[in-house]
Amino acid sequence: MIVTVDVGNTRIKAAVFEGNTNLKNFVFDKTVLENEIKKILKEFQTINNLVVSSVADVEKQAFLVFEKWVQVHFVSHEDAFPFINNYGTPKTLGIDRMVLAAGAALLYPNQNRLVIDAGTCVTYDFVDENNVYQGGAIAPGLRLRYESLHAFTAKLPLLKLQSPESYVGKSTSESIHSGVVNGLVYEIDGFIEEYKTGCSKIIIILTGGDAEFLAKRLKNTIFANSNFLLESLNQTFQYKIKND
Repeated sequence: MIVTVDVGNTRIKAAVFEGNTNLKNFVFDKTVLENEIKKILKEFQTINNLVVSSVADVEKQAFLVFEKWVQVHFVSHEDAFPFINNYGTPKTLGIDRMVLAAGAALLYPNQNRLVIDAGTCVTYDFVDENNVYQGGAIAPGLRLRYESLHAFTAKLPLLKLQSPESYVGKSTSESIHSGVVNGLVYEIDGFIEEYKTGCSKIIIILTGGDAEFLAKRLKNTIFANSNFLLESLNQTFQYKIKND
């Protein structure tokens, strides 16, 4: 049994797996990391591996304190991955993006795959049918778009995420919601259309904290799975064990 931990820019997500079965998910703030992991290990006392993927400024020592109970593994660029990395600067490719690409390669074999992770940032990662990671894109997510409008203008308010009532905003607030939400939806659909043009067949996987909110607004057919990174961490770790 293992617990996978995704340290993101905003929150920490974790999941407990028995083989390929997801037993339970957790979401918590970085400030309570130690207490929350202890609770997980107490609840699932047969966990023997803790697998971490981090893109944030959480020190490794915060996880190494659990070595008295479990083996701690940090996913790194040196690990075995089930794809050929064709990124121009492979060492700069985020670990989270590598894990997502690995999950796509392992869970959807022999297909062109585009993984869209809609969180603080929106990342696009393309793995072709020959298991070659070709690259992708990075853009600001919904929260960053709201915050940037407020931070870099004199009078626009800071709003919380809300579904726009119409494409045509009748007030400043409505216009912001329309611009932020519809703008990102058009962006994602536009990227998908470009990839579909270049591939005869492609599977689209949408994940991240805003996946469910965005999924119902997209015109393209997608697989929406907000836990795909945690599942990919589990798959990547199992692949590493078999190929080390």
